Amino acid sequence: MSEGATIKAAFKGVLGAFSLDAGFTAPAKGVTALFGPSGCGKTTVLRCIAGLTRLADGLCIVGAEVWQDRKGAFLPTHKRPLGYVFQEASLFPHLSVRKNLLFGAPRRDRDGGEGKITFDEVADLLGVERLLDRSPAKLSGGERQRVAIGRALLSQPKLLLMDEPLSALDRATKEEILPFLERLRDRLSLPMVYVSHDIAEVERLADQVVLMEKGRVIGAGPLEDIESDPHLPLAVARDAAVSLDGVVQARDEAYGLVTLKVRGGSLTAPAAGAQVGERRRIRVIAGDVSLTRDAPGPSSILNVLAARIVSMKPIDSNEVVAVLALGADGSGARLLSRVTRKSWEALRLAEGMNVYAQVKAVALAPGRGELG
Repeated sequence: MSEGATIKAAFKGVLGAFSLDAGFTAPAKGVTALFGPSGCGKTTVLRCIAGLTRLADGLCIVGAEVWQDRKGAFLPTHKRPLGYVFQEASLFPHLSVRKNLLFGAPRRDRDGGEGKITFDEVADLLGVERLLDRSPAKLSGGERQRVAIGRALLSQPKLLLMDEPLSALDRATKEEILPFLERLRDRLSLPMVYVSHDIAEVERLADQVVLMEKGRVIGAGPLEDIESDPHLPLAVARDAAVSLDGVVQARDEAYGLVTLKVRGGSLTAPAAGAQVGERRRIRVIAGDVSLTRDAPGPSSILNVLAARIVSMKPIDSNEVVAVLALGADGSGARLLSRVTRKSWEALRLAEGMNVYAQVKAVALAPGRGELG
């Protein structure tokens, strides 16, 4: 798709006792996550995008292609260039992995072509080369789901839809398959819409987030913005955190540390194998960020960053969450700090004030698509 292309989706209607009125616009690149609690309408929106559920009041435009509009245009599912990955792999038990992968591939595209995803490329990206002659009965749950994703990719879609593809897997198997999904995101110029109710998946994979609640969209935008917006539920949750993309600036082999550049500052984190120049995603928990008005002296805390308090919101009568913008001018990336109301008042903190953020811990995602 062309640079600057978007996905526009808006659907309104009643399905049984459920009312949907949800719309969003997202870049037609990277991963857009539909996130929210079970029953909020995420899968319904995904099915509407796929044309599997049809609401009269609906709009779906992918790049320059109109799949549905409010004037009555409606492209049936089989004519929409999309791949759909369900919660269950649903492979054909009588076919080998190779034949399952090729089942949905247009015959003319099986050997690849300009702009096409090739069989060998999919097998490599998903790590299924050694499984090609196996029966689905001899695959693990994670392997079956990787084959299902590969089958969807080989249909040559312009949009990949994924409906909680990891929800049927145990935690260990999820951790096994997440790096493969990161590889797809980072190496293919294929937009994905990913449904999940697991914030850990969203933080690992998503570039954009559409936050849903009771059939409505309550927030949409880049992951960092949605996580750091105090008016949305993620910022005031007990496990609130902000995920940032950084670039490795330096490595300290002696101590197993890397320094990553983010907008407005740098953060140091434990990491093995990260290379200078590599993009990595980091996660900073609000409860791990303390505030001080004066530059602190020597400390065991490695990350002390100049920041500005952008806003503050009380969580309850005892705690507040502060939104920080890194950099002395407050123009950098956003972090959250969860502090007691007593500390806030004792330090006489206020919106617009310059402070120092002391980050006790920085979690580095396993990799932008690296395996193992």
